[in-house]
Amino acid sequence: MEPLDETTIRASFVNCSKGEARRLNLPGRLGDVAWEDLDFLGWRDPKAPANAYLVLPRDGKVVGLAMRAAAPHASQLKSSLCALCQTTHAAADVSLFAARRIGNAGKLGNTVGTYICADLACSLYIRGKRKPSTTATARVTSTVDEEIQRTMNSLNKFVDEVLTDNA
Repeated sequence: MEPLDETTIRASFVNCSKGEARRLNLPGRLGDVAWEDLDFLGWRDPKAPANAYLVLPRDGKVVGLAMRAAAPHASQLKSSLCALCQTTHAAADVSLFAARRIGNAGKLGNTVGTYICADLACSLYIRGKRKPSTTATARVTSTVDEEIQRTMNSLNKFVDEVLTDNA
């Protein structure tokens, strides 16, 4: 992923107001982000952990989504699968993230949800730079490039749903 600055990130959000985008907490120091290891930028607000954000390159532009995370699952005994990167985690390490749809649908409260790595670090799991806390290692036998492509296809399908005003 190409490095992004604060202005680009804040301007990218499609499913929240400009005021909400101005007020959201960005991830730490953008200059310290290992952009070369990312396919999308994802973070949770440390002051409000239920607030989460994804920013990704899409069709020559940058698209940002504001999301809400469901309460974490308490069990460390069960496993869950990230719908984007297909990494198996302890159930508590995968969260249901819901994003408000754009337009009138969003104003009416319509949302789209999917299960994603709770730390939004799919890119790092794919590249083996971060390991899931569970001992279950059900990885598909494909190349890193194939896994990146599959993850981005899944993420873009999620974005397509958010960008659909079905009111």
